[in-house]
Amino acid sequence: MTFDIPALGLLPLFSPLDLWAVACIFLGWAGIGLLIENPPRGRPSVSSLMARYRREWMQVMVTRSPRIFDAQALGTLRQGTSFFASATMIAIGGALALMGNADQLQGLARDLTLGAEPRIVWEVKLGLALVFLANAFLKFVWSHRLFGYCLVLMASVPNDPNDPRALPRAAQAAEVNITAVRGFNRGLRSIYFAMGALAWMLGAPALLAATALTLGVLWRREFASQSRQVLLRDTPSP
Repeated sequence: MTFDIPALGLLPLFSPLDLWAVACIFLGWAGIGLLIENPPRGRPSVSSLMARYRREWMQVMVTRSPRIFDAQALGTLRQGTSFFASATMIAIGGALALMGNADQLQGLARDLTLGAEPRIVWEVKLGLALVFLANAFLKFVWSHRLFGYCLVLMASVPNDPNDPRALPRAAQAAEVNITAVRGFNRGLRSIYFAMGALAWMLGAPALLAATALTLGVLWRREFASQSRQVLLRDTPSP
């Protein structure tokens, strides 16, 4: 008995370099995420540094009265996730519409002398960016919901700082806040890689170059940026 897997029939349409480039972008996406979220002890990332400040924020909130600033700050974070979720959904719709009219891409490729590849090839190349966009959308939606959970936890913190429930409840809010931001950051990284995946339209070498550039930008912003230096000024060594 034999099984016909449609996806395997597409493999001859792509060169080994194409397949290697696609593997590299997925490995780079997963690898940089692990590095950012689990940095070396001696070189914390911006995300890990900000997690400490978020815990301190919730501790300070216990003694702040009224807590209007805290509610406004969290509301701003929720608005950011809502904006990116909406923008990503629009981008997904645009990519799907373009996949349904891939003939235009074929004509553009001929004009740019990029070859006369079958329509399915261009659809697959767009699909790579679509995978990252879909992941970003899901991360933003979940992040938005977690910020809502955090807001409820913050509202449940007793007004009396001496209440034995105050600090533990604030610590819970801090961890949910950090989890929400982690999802938001994952969504942003997916958008970065979705933009890099579009370089596949120009060929496998362009995709490899875009992957390297994306990794370089993310590494610099998390481990070698000026904002990181500012955060380190008032942060004790781990």
